[in-house]
Amino acid sequence: MSDNFKERLKKVSTFVLDVDGVLTNGQLIILPEGELLRSMNIKDGFAMKHALNNGYNIIIISGGKSEGVPKRLSKLGVKHIYMECKDKLSQLKEISSELEIATDKMLFMGDDLPDIELSNYCGVATCPADACTEIKEKSIYMSTKKGGEGCVRDVIEQTLKVQDKWNFN
Repeated sequence: MSDNFKERLKKVSTFVLDVDGVLTNGQLIILPEGELLRSMNIKDGFAMKHALNNGYNIIIISGGKSEGVPKRLSKLGVKHIYMECKDKLSQLKEISSELEIATDKMLFMGDDLPDIELSNYCGVATCPADACTEIKEKSIYMSTKKGGEGCVRDVIEQTLKVQDKWNFN
């Protein structure tokens, strides 16, 4: 991990996350009725809730469609959830303007080609271990964890530790 990455983490106030391939492993279970099921890592959820409790913003921007994902994330306290986004960058620009968040304060984690613009836009671009090559090349940090296996916990924990907010005594 580079010193530049740790320095950038000191400014982060907002985590911008994709869903499929980041909060999930990217696989779908298709039920006979056509309903799609995804699973999320409980440790990612714990880290997101801890970040929210410490005043951080979490913004979810996904091109995917799901009824369950917003329900799960809302239960954690996430307020900014945007599903079925056709233009992720425009959505992020709009919400970051509303919340008055500078790009250097945003950490983004994405895994695939639809995430390239957000990787370029946010001050800290990160990715799961199993991200596509193009996203890995754009990222300042690649987690040792795959999507859906704790990669979100990894970057949130590192950020909060650098900012001395990962305390459980």
